[in-house]
Amino acid sequence: MRDRSAESGFPIKPVYDESDLPPDLAGRLGVPGAYPYTRGVYPTMYTARPWTMRQYAGFGTASESNARYHALLAAGTTGLSVAFDLPTQMGYDSDEPIAHGEVGKVGVAIDSIDDMRRLFDGIPLDKVSTSMTINAPGSVLLLLYQLVAEENGIPGSMLNGTIQNDILKEYIARGTYIFPPKPSLRLVADTFAYCRKETPKWNTISISGYHMAEAGATPVQEVAFTLANGVDYVRAALDAGLAVDDFAPRLSFFFVARTTLLEEVAKFRAARRLWAALMRDEFGATDPKSLMLRFHTQTAGVQLTAQQPEVNLIRVAVQALGAVLGGTQSLHTNSYDEAIALPTEKAARLALRTQQVLAYETDLTATVDPFAGSYVVEAMTDEIERGARELIDRVAAFGSSVAAIEAGFQKREIETSAYRTAQEIDAGQRVVVGVNRFAADAEEPYEPLRVDPSIEAAQVARLERLRADRDGDTVASALAELRAVAAGTANVLYPMREALRARATVGEVCHALRDVWGIYRPSETF
Repeated sequence: MRDRSAESGFPIKPVYDESDLPPDLAGRLGVPGAYPYTRGVYPTMYTARPWTMRQYAGFGTASESNARYHALLAAGTTGLSVAFDLPTQMGYDSDEPIAHGEVGKVGVAIDSIDDMRRLFDGIPLDKVSTSMTINAPGSVLLLLYQLVAEENGIPGSMLNGTIQNDILKEYIARGTYIFPPKPSLRLVADTFAYCRKETPKWNTISISGYHMAEAGATPVQEVAFTLANGVDYVRAALDAGLAVDDFAPRLSFFFVARTTLLEEVAKFRAARRLWAALMRDEFGATDPKSLMLRFHTQTAGVQLTAQQPEVNLIRVAVQALGAVLGGTQSLHTNSYDEAIALPTEKAARLALRTQQVLAYETDLTATVDPFAGSYVVEAMTDEIERGARELIDRVAAFGSSVAAIEAGFQKREIETSAYRTAQEIDAGQRVVVGVNRFAADAEEPYEPLRVDPSIEAAQVARLERLRADRDGDTVASALAELRAVAAGTANVLYPMREALRARATVGEVCHALRDVWGIYRPSETF
């Protein structure tokens, strides 16, 4: 039998037996819904109801994305997940020179409260859960969402959802940062405090390993660097005067699901156990909800191939199975055509149907944590926990995740793993079906979804009308107040909300903060 290694580097034995189980297995497992949460964060898990089926979507204009959301809801999705275009993610308006050519391309363009109204027109915000993949300007988009809900008679106390709001992973793996880390962490802490009072059901952050995994992180690195970032966020909130059990129950996480199903199941179980121990032992959290690692999962976009794209349907199904067996709280399944272009409506519907088959045609929802006690999965769970704990300690040796980022540690470790994977694919040691093995002589034609290039001009025209119609003096006064608060220590979300209510744009709000906090350049030290 051929020896194999896990994605995280430890050897996978051809045969496992009871000698591979830890002697204290019962204590390391616990029961579902109780410390150390290895078996899941809720006692009944999917036996009471399945995970939230959340499809990530957004392109072009707010009206086009709104139509896609209505189609997804009609097809049975139970949660929305908003993709924003690059200018919005970077805090620029669609009419700024830097935004040219990128408006509406990788997500929806949102410049103002007017766009947010169109984005959620006809959608009951008190009945759907909405996730917004937005980081540096995450608080801005959350406030726009809240304002639109209030216009429809829905108070903040009834809103359910998540903003990603995870700025540290942007410095490590993705790059859509605006401000330096110190004011960015302040903005995160201000968001925690604001949401505790104004939107108590909202998840204030989705601490993300997904993007690090997409950049090349192994499962051990994904868990370790994500939880280490989580520790920094907890410390930032404590330094801002918040009590751990006041904000920790609203923390959430975001992980990838790869095709290596057994290791992925073990990864999720190890992550839950590690986080519960960190929150209890390092921060003294006592509320059980503060100890729970609740997470969203997205199937691995980086593993999708442009060659033989229909094969991605099988990859996504396997990845989704791993996420469900690992105990995810919500799941996005990628569309099979995403390696080529934005997904078509048919492809997005097929991705949702994948989840529905797992939830309603299999017996996955009949019992909690079906892999509990498995020789191989328990052994892998221990391996990942051990490796991640060692890597968390290496980050801590720098003093904090921020200090390790400054030293380039996480980025360097991830790039080393990514290079090794690329070498293995090029050498044929790592099989990618349809790419380096089982390739087709000719590919079938495929017509991708294309974004209308006139979208940018239309969005610019809407901004011109907005600036002409609004009360410019009120906007200027509100932005001046935002700058004043940003220069002090009070919570910036309250003046930010009033500026947005006055129809200040996303770019204007972010520029006001840039005026005070500056911008981060990678060549600078923190």
